[in-house]
Parts: sequence; C-alpha cells; structure tokens
Amino acid sequence: MQKLMTDNTSGSFVTREAELGEIASVTAAAARGRGGAMLVLGDAGIGKSTLIGEAASRLDGWQVLRAGGVEFESELPYSALHQLCAPVLDHRAGLPVPQRSALDAVFGLHAGVTPTPMLVGLAVLGLLSAVGRRRPLFCAVDDVQWIDAGSRQVLAFVAARVAVEPVAMVFAARDAASVSELGRLPALTLTGLSDSEALTLLRYRAPFGHESAIVQRILAEAAGNPLALVEFARDAGPFGLPGDAGHRAVEHRFVSRFLRLPAPTRSVLALAAAEPTGDLVLLRRAMAIQGLDAVDLTAAEDSGLLVTGPRVHFRHPLARSAVYRSTGAGARRQAHAALAAGTDVDVDPDRRAWHQANAITGPDEETAAELERSAGRAQRRGGFAAVAAFLERAARLTPGRSRQARRLLAAARARLGSGAPSAARELVDEAERLQPDPVDRRAARLLRATIDYHVARSIPATIALIEAADGVGPDEVRETYLEAFASLMFSVDEPGRLRRLALHIRERVPQSQPPRPVDLLLQALVEQNLRPVDEAMPLMRRTVDAFRDHARTSEADPWWMERACVLSVDLGDSDAMEEIADRQVDLARAQGAYAILPHALRFQAAARTIVGRFADARVCIIEARAVDEAAGTSNLVGSDLMLAAWSGDVDRYREIREKLRGWVGVNFTAVHYAESVLCNGSGDHQAALDALLLVRDQHRRGAYAVTAFHHELVEAAAYLGRPEEAKESADWIGDVARINPNAWTTGAHLLACALLDPGLGAQDHYRAAISRFAGSRMRVHYARARLLYGQWLRRVGRRAEARVELRAAHELLSTIGARGFAGRAARELEAIGEPTLTDDADPLAGLTARELLVARKVASGAGTKEVAALLFVSPRTIDAHLRNLYRKLGITSRRQLRELLR
Repeated sequence: MQKLMTDNTSGSFVTREAELGEIASVTAAAARGRGGAMLVLGDAGIGKSTLIGEAASRLDGWQVLRAGGVEFESELPYSALHQLCAPVLDHRAGLPVPQRSALDAVFGLHAGVTPTPMLVGLAVLGLLSAVGRRRPLFCAVDDVQWIDAGSRQVLAFVAARVAVEPVAMVFAARDAASVSELGRLPALTLTGLSDSEALTLLRYRAPFGHESAIVQRILAEAAGNPLALVEFARDAGPFGLPGDAGHRAVEHRFVSRFLRLPAPTRSVLALAAAEPTGDLVLLRRAMAIQGLDAVDLTAAEDSGLLVTGPRVHFRHPLARSAVYRSTGAGARRQAHAALAAGTDVDVDPDRRAWHQANAITGPDEETAAELERSAGRAQRRGGFAAVAAFLERAARLTPGRSRQARRLLAAARARLGSGAPSAARELVDEAERLQPDPVDRRAARLLRATIDYHVARSIPATIALIEAADGVGPDEVRETYLEAFASLMFSVDEPGRLRRLALHIRERVPQSQPPRPVDLLLQALVEQNLRPVDEAMPLMRRTVDAFRDHARTSEADPWWMERACVLSVDLGDSDAMEEIADRQVDLARAQGAYAILPHALRFQAAARTIVGRFADARVCIIEARAVDEAAGTSNLVGSDLMLAAWSGDVDRYREIREKLRGWVGVNFTAVHYAESVLCNGSGDHQAALDALLLVRDQHRRGAYAVTAFHHELVEAAAYLGRPEEAKESADWIGDVARINPNAWTTGAHLLACALLDPGLGAQDHYRAAISRFAGSRMRVHYARARLLYGQWLRRVGRRAEARVELRAAHELLSTIGARGFAGRAARELEAIGEPTLTDDADPLAGLTARELLVARKVASGAGTKEVAALLFVSPRTIDAHLRNLYRKLGITSRRQLRELLR
C-alpha cells in the first residue's frame, strides 16, 4: 500500500495563508498608526493559537505581548492583564498619577484605593500607547473565554480605543457568546481544514508515515481539526483511530497518553496543571516537596504534553485540562498542598491560600479566614469577581452554619458588585437553605430585594426593597430608604405613593445624633414632601449647608450630592447649586467614581442650564455620554430634555420626548415642566399652562415636582389673563423669598408681582426684579425679566423704552443660546418696527459632539492628557480630534481656539 511521507522537522506554516492575510491587514494598518483589534474564533484545536503565533513571528521590529486564559484561574483578579503588561510595566512612569496608581494597585505593587475597571482600562491604554511610541505593538490574548472578568472588561475597553495607536490586538476564543465584551470586534472564524490542507499538514507535522488507508481514516475522524490530525497520527495503530471526532476525542488521546506514563511523571504533570502561572521555580519547589527531581521533569517534557522554558506551559489547553481532570482527587489535593507549601506567603499570599483551600476537603476555619483576608486584598485591587470566589470558597470550608451563611451573603454582595446578579441570587438561595439566624434571614431578604432592584430599577422592585428594609434595624438601612425615596421622586406610578413612603420613613427612622449630611438629606426630603414650604425650608437649608461644608473637606464623598443639588434648586440657592454640582463632578473624577460621574455631570448640566450657561451645559452632557459609552451603560435624559427646552430646540426636544414615551414609571412632572419652558419660550402660553396645571395637580397629590414650575405657571397664567390660576404659585414664590432671600428668590418674587399687577405699579416690580437679577449669576433669568418688561412697555404704548429692553433681551438671549425666548423678543421688536439682524452662522456647528467637547476643554486650558482622561481615550486620540477641528475651524493653534471661543 502507498504510504504518505511526512516531514516533522520543518517549522514552516503550511495552511491558512488567507487567514494570516486578514491578521496582517490589521498589523499593517497599526504600523501606520491606525490601530485595530480582531477576534479569532474556533473550536479547541482548530489552530487559533498557532495562527496568531505565526502572525506574531512575521512581525519585524515589533514589541509582542502575550497573555492567555487558564481554565482554573478565571477568578484571580487581573491575572491575564498582569501577564500581558508585566514586560512593559516600566513604561507606567510617564502616566498621570491616578492611572499609575491604578496599575500599582491592581498588580499589587503598592497599596492604594480600589480602582474602577474604567480607570484601569484607561491606565492600560496609556501604558500601551507609551510602548507604541517606541515601536509598533502586537498584543495576543489566547483563550479569552477563560481569562478573569476584570481583565476581559479592561481589554475590551482598550481594544475599542486603539484606532489612532500603533497597536494591533488579536484575541482568540472558542465562541463569541463566551466573550460578549468583545462582541463588537470584527471576527475571523476558523473552520476545519480541507482534505488537501489536512494532507499537507500531515506531511509536515505528523511524526510517522502511515498507509494511505490509515491516513483516510485519520482525515475522516479528525474532521479537519489540525490538533486532532497531529494527535491521531501520533497515536494511530495499524487500523486507525476509532472514536469520536472533535476536541473530546483529542482530549481523550491526551488522557490516554497521560495515564500510560510512570507515576512520578504523572505527579510532575499534575503539579504543572494545578499551577497555571507557569512559574518554573515554584514547580521545582513543589516537586522537591513531593520527592521528585529533574529526571522526572525531563520525562514530563519528553511525554509531549509539557513544554518548559522561562515559563512552563502545556502543549495545548486541552492537554492541561486532560491532565488535571484525569488526576485522581487525592493526587490533586496533594499537588495543591505541595504548591501551597512552596509558595512564599509574603510574595503571593492569595495564591497560597487558594492552593491551600484546594488541598483540603473538610471544614477548616484557619484556611477560610485566610481566604477571607484574600478577598479583602482582592477588593482593594478592584477584583469583585475574585472577592466573590474567595468568599465562596471560604464559605465551603467554614464550620458552623451561621458563619457559613454570613460568608455566602458576603460573596453574594461581591457577585452583585461584579455585575453578576444571577450568581448573586444563587448564593442568597444557598445561604437561606442553611436556615440562618433571624438577623441573617432578614439580611438575606434585603439582599435579594437589592439584587432585584439593581436588575429592574422598576417601581415594584423599589417597593419590594422598601418592604425588605422594614425587616432590618432602621439605623442599618437609612441609605436604602434614601435610595428608594430618591428613586420614587423621579419615577412614580401614582402621586400618593411618595407621600405614603415619606410618612412611613418618618415613623420608622429615628433622627440620628449627631446627624451626618446623608441623614439630614433623608429627613429633609421627607419633610419637604409632607410639610408646607415655610415649615420644610429650615431643614432643607440646614441640609444644603451641611453638604456644602462636607464637600469642602478632604473626606468628602460624592455620593448623594446630586440630591443636595436638587434641594438647592428648590431653595432657590444658585450659589449652593453650582458649588455642590461642580464639587461632585470633581470628586467623582478624582476618586474614579465612574458609577456616579455620569449622574453628576448631568446634574451639573442642569445647574448650568438654570443659570444660563447653555454651552457649558452641553459640554457636560457630551462628557456624560462619553462616560456612559466607556462604561457600556445608559442614563436618564432629563438634563438633555431640560437643555433642549431652554434652548428652544424643538427638534431635539421632540426626539428626547419620544425616547421617554415608552419608559415605564417616569415621573412626567419633569417632562411637563420642560414642555412649559419650551412653550413659554415660543409664546404658546396656553400649551405651557396646560402642562403646568398637570404638574400642579400631581404635586398637590404628593408627587415630587421641580419647584421652578411655579415661575413658569405665573408667567403663563398672567399672559392668558387667568391670575387666579397663578395665586398658589405666587404665594409659594413669596414664601421662599421671605424665608431664603437672595437674588434668585427675591428677583423671582418681584417678577411674579409685576406679572400679576394689573396697573402701572408693575413697572416698579419689573425694575426691581431686573436689578436683583443683574447682580447675580442668573443670566437667563435677567434676560427673561428684561424681555417681560419690554413686552409690558410695548403693551402700555411706551415703544422707545420697550425697544431698549427688548433689544437688550434679544442680544443676551441669543448669546446664551435661548433661541425660543430670543425669537419671542425678535417678534416683539418687529411689532414696533425694529428689525433684528440675523446672527452669523455658529462656527462650531460643523464639529461633532466629541470635537466640541475637546474644543471647549482645550480652550479652557486643559492639557491633552487631561482631556484624554476625561474622555477615556488615549492622548493620540485627542491629538487626532484637535487636527480635525483645527481643519474645520480654519485655525492652527490652541491660542486661536481660545480666541475663537472667548
């Protein structure tokens, strides 16, 4: 019979040239500064690792970084990221301090606060960008389905931001579903080799020649899988290889080969399989503990399963899996015990604890406590999935049902924090099956409700959260009540529900002594809902002042400050409103609190809209969207709607309003308020009043409404000749001005008096209101007051004076960007024969939202690295934005940009 001759000495790559070409197109673009990433998919043994390795070997003058997932290490925090970055960590020296500190923390180089995945991602992006400045960079990450969640999230973040870097990233995984974070990358799916390609591979790679009939059986059984081809050819007998095709058959071959080896060789392989870091020094230490020597290690290499070098690795992940799974349970525990004994507790206490935990079967409080300490260290590094893994294992080893339940609940909280609510719920179920004591039962119920609340953010979930909190001591759940109350303020299905909750909290939660700012906030929100304005305002004032004082301290916490900002608006305190909003954004950035930063930016946008800083508000919203995009989250659009209404941008308003139409549980008082501003701006006072009467009705029945609706209601009712509808709102405005007098509240009160004064006495009120607003930061309210005064002057026939007021109002409203109100002023001017000049086109109109944000930040003096950090991109990306916007604006320097935006 004819034999197929093979040549196993050649190292040439014999198939998949087309696929290599696809990777080469990514690296060629990266070499020109247009980086990219791709995902290589395919079954085990299909050749993903070989393909990527061959692509890397053809790169001349590149820095190549490699990392790979290991099935038994998928919970250790940032382990894959450390593999990838370790060779280039020296480049972190040039990173901004927050980014450098984040890398130091996650890699255990220095102690520090827990960094968020977004900050770690930004730091890794900066690190790779710094490496790329010296030479192009190729990052190969294999078996992504097995790398830890933190590394996967960070690498997905980086892969989406290398478009202007000389960086190529190639990831390999068995299927796209297992690596959803990378789902947006272009994918290259490897399929089985054709028979001709398979024959070529066998000629070059198989160690023996076989008769053609045997070769045909190998081809049929391997089904084009390259690893199967080589392994089947290696182990083929005179009649071929009966059995299953695919990677299960290949793994079976590895198992068979492993089980045929001498016991000492199997012991070496078991140690290597149980220690995925590939640390050769540790492997030798563990071998010595088990009485093994260099001869046994050589035999393990000769088996064809293990490869040694600077690091130890298996010939294929299936080989590691086959060895570990086919090693008996007792032998596996012995291997982990030896590895634990050989691991330096001062160098890697967490890995030592993990090995020790896998070396025992029964309860062991000492090991459980060490795992709990490892969880604490993992939390400081930001590895919430690892925290949960350590705590779960600790719970399994914990003697005593009560303590075991408590650790399972702690693990569930960590699972929720890592974004795995289903896994968290399963751990709560397991804790409850242990029949914990009453305290832990109530804690489990509250945690289950918290999980449901974070998943759904619905009104039923909020109600369930409140009911669960009722079973726990009030001092332990103040912030739970606060979160529920704040949630229902802006999303409620029936107005009376918020008032009932306020009464419930007032009855159940005692006042704390001394109260923290957050305690005062809960009390103030409750009393604001239940008491008349004159009775609630002193506590509201005290709360806002407490938050302002706290915000100025070094211990300031950004959480809940946006609610204090809302209280400031209801107090009519613009100074406090802006100070708290700005400070919250600064703190969230400085502390890396990216969960709250988008909220803070949107409240900052609202604050800037209220005072008439529309361009700044737009920048805040664009930045908030950038954070949402980086985090993969969505956010409420209330500030977007408010800005569109004040700007008179009807198309944008309708677009956002349409988005809200299908949202369940939205508190539409805020929407109706925004609509009233839009309609008052355009002069459609009837539509404004219709919306405002809905707001007032809901407010009377206990729903929260931004109290600025009173100002709009007075204007709409006055212009329609229905002063009786305005009386309640005018009284409210007067009470606020009396209790909390300042430029905003007093000016609003004087303006309300002017609007409702039927005689010539209105003039004094208008002038006094304008005077009060003129000395404040409330530019848009000052401009509106002059518009209203000008309209009144025209109605009473004083056209010359009206012209002065209306022209001033039109100019300022146009400058601010309040197009609706400016158009109203223009129509009034036209009515008295005063034409208005058409504004020149906005030079920034041609910029994208991202370019506009970069322009505003750079013009304000921010450096490239600072802006890059704000947008979660690399400095090179900011440079690219600057080049584009310079071209569009016809300028060439930052100085010209500052002059243009002055």
